Amino acid sequence: MSTYQRPKGTADILPGTSEIWQYVEQTARGVFARYQYHEIRTPIFESADVFARTSGETSDVVSKEMYAFEDKGGRMMALRPEGTAGVVRAYIENKLYGPEFAKPYKVYYFGPMFRYERPQSGRQRQFTQFGVEAFGSDSPALDAETIALARELVASFGAKGLKIVINTLGDPETRKAYHAALVTYLKSYADELSADSKVRLEKNPLRILDSKDKHDQEIVASAPSILEYLTPEAQDHFDKVQGFLKALNIDFEIDATMVRGLDYYNHTIFEVMSNDPAFGGGYTTVIGGGRYNGLAEELGGPETPGVGFGMGVERLMMLLADKKIESPLPLYIVAIDEAAQLPALSLATSIRHQGIPVDMDFMNRKAKAQFKSANKANAEFVATIGEEEIADGTVQVKKMATGEQKTFKQAELLADFGAIQSSFD
Repeated sequence: MSTYQRPKGTADILPGTSEIWQYVEQTARGVFARYQYHEIRTPIFESADVFARTSGETSDVVSKEMYAFEDKGGRMMALRPEGTAGVVRAYIENKLYGPEFAKPYKVYYFGPMFRYERPQSGRQRQFTQFGVEAFGSDSPALDAETIALARELVASFGAKGLKIVINTLGDPETRKAYHAALVTYLKSYADELSADSKVRLEKNPLRILDSKDKHDQEIVASAPSILEYLTPEAQDHFDKVQGFLKALNIDFEIDATMVRGLDYYNHTIFEVMSNDPAFGGGYTTVIGGGRYNGLAEELGGPETPGVGFGMGVERLMMLLADKKIESPLPLYIVAIDEAAQLPALSLATSIRHQGIPVDMDFMNRKAKAQFKSANKANAEFVATIGEEEIADGTVQVKKMATGEQKTFKQAELLADFGAIQSSFD
């Protein structure tokens, strides 16, 4: 017996569960297609600087959770902790901002991410995330459409009790004025802040609003609100986003303390939350995202507005824990004896070439045991080949639901198994 175990914070996704993952991916792809997003695939590791420059060196993701390593060439690399930074890098490197590409340029991604954090329900060190990014438009309407897409995506999996929470982080002028006010307020509590927040007070005080420390949270509860420092332009953008959401009949709440966990956000940020019992009670954030104008410039690209969101599949799987994916098998072939295995395998292979799933026995079991396997596989039809069928080139086909059985030439199955299926209707 092997003593090896999977790394802490990872999971083996086994048959029976992998089908649910496939269902999630197929459902998400369908929603993305309706909004005209197209798939992009980026490497699972990048230069560590890609994430430090975009997510922020003081963010928990970079400072505490990122899997960083030096490769054999002496370069600092990192397993991707989130999807946006790599997509932005690909957008710039492949010059997808060129005039030959439609704007906004809409992409979605699906794949593994890595963060070194304490594993818990719905949160792993290797986790799967999908998300969307739309580049090239500064329109508040695109913010609203992105939120509508996020809500539709969560609803498509049957989540109950949805709540949309939004905020704005404003433009650079807003952030500068708010930064000064926030620092002035927090410095009067400098001795009471947690160790992490004391560091952030010097490097990035906005991060303190996102602190998980209970006393930090008590302090920031009375901090100035960023909504009091919005420039007219930032206020106009936020007002228009709200107007579009109302026109789309999307209810929302404004939470002025929400900042999200990554430094690249500005203007609209949002979370889609659910109090579905599957998440264990209370509201749980299922999707988070927002606008990130200026992120492309951080990686050396041209001025490019952008907006998007990310969604963790492991958390979503909590919602689908009881879901069963029924996949009936169209045909199971029973070989009565060893001599029948070759024609059975030949028949199975030919019918598979018609695009039809087929299975058969490879354990030299008796016919009765093979029929049990066919039942367990939820086979719709069973084809039986034995000595007599080999001699006259026939096969016995049984419809399992009714017990009806017919004899066909093997050539008929080889030509069109779909016609054989239809003959039982």
